[in-house]
Amino acid sequence: MPRAMNNVAAHRRHKKVLKKAKGNYGGRSKLYRTALETVQKGMTYAYRDRRNKKRVFRALWITRISAAAKICGMNYSTFMHGLKKNNVELDRKSLADIAAQDMQAFEKLAALAKGAQ
Repeated sequence: MPRAMNNVAAHRRHKKVLKKAKGNYGGRSKLYRTALETVQKGMTYAYRDRRNKKRVFRALWITRISAAAKICGMNYSTFMHGLKKNNVELDRKSLADIAAQDMQAFEKLAALAKGAQ
């Protein structure tokens, strides 16, 4: 009796991995075993970095708000505290966008925050 080999499914599985490994150097894109290791590691990094991306962007927004607040003569924490006291419910993403695009509007927000002190 001939040996049963799961050729069709195995070939499909290998193709799927090799397609994901496309663009890697040398055997990492050509050989199944090394390609599989590369893809698994890459997917681990992708999962981790989808979470890190949120941290990195929040830090960037805070840096931008802080720089704009310093131009207006106050630091980040007093600026944010003043906005909270005045019930201004803008998130850091939109505040950073205002700081980068429309400095006059940001100065009005800073004046509002200063008034709460």
